[in-house]
This record gives sequence, structure tokens and C-alpha cells, in this order.
Amino acid sequence: MYDTKNLKRLKTIDASAPEAMKAFWAFDKAALADGAVPVKYKELMACAVAFTTQCPYCIGIHSKRAREAGASDQEMAETVAVAAALRAGAAITHGTHAFSDPP
Repeated sequence: MYDTKNLKRLKTIDASAPEAMKAFWAFDKAALADGAVPVKYKELMACAVAFTTQCPYCIGIHSKRAREAGASDQEMAETVAVAAALRAGAAITHGTHAFSDPP
């Protein structure tokens, strides 16, 4: 199901919904541009989100961009650990709902 060849099909989405996709690409570019938060850190944040959503496309794209922006093995490993902590923390805190008063 997940094959990078599928990304070529983005052209179909672009052609079929041109205004929405133009807006999406502009937002994506602006959100990840260098600013108060440097590109390397934005790409590491994107990696952390991708690890938690488990999107192989995003993992591939953003880990490559993070590396190109200078991210080291240690920074990537710590990003993985942060993502894992947040995902585990969500399971713990959502687990509190299992202890609510019965309906």
C-alpha cells in the first residue's frame, strides 16, 4: 500500500482540486520555512509527528529534510524518544477514561 511511487499521484489531486492544493502547498511551504524556529527543528518536529502518526511518507520526507538541515543521529534518536514518550503518555492519560463512573 505504501509505495513512494504513489506520490506521483499527487499530480492527480493537484489537477482535480487545484485551488485547494495550491493553498495546501503554500501553507506547507510557509509552515516549514525558516523563521523564529529554524528549519532543522521544524523538520525534527515534523519527524516526531510522523513517528506518532506512523506515516511512512512523512517519515521518509521529513527525516531526509532534517538530515539535509544538519540533524545528527543523536538529535534524530532523541526525536524518536520524544515521540514515543508522547504516544505512551497519551495512552496513559486516555486510560483514565476507563476509570470514570459507569453510565
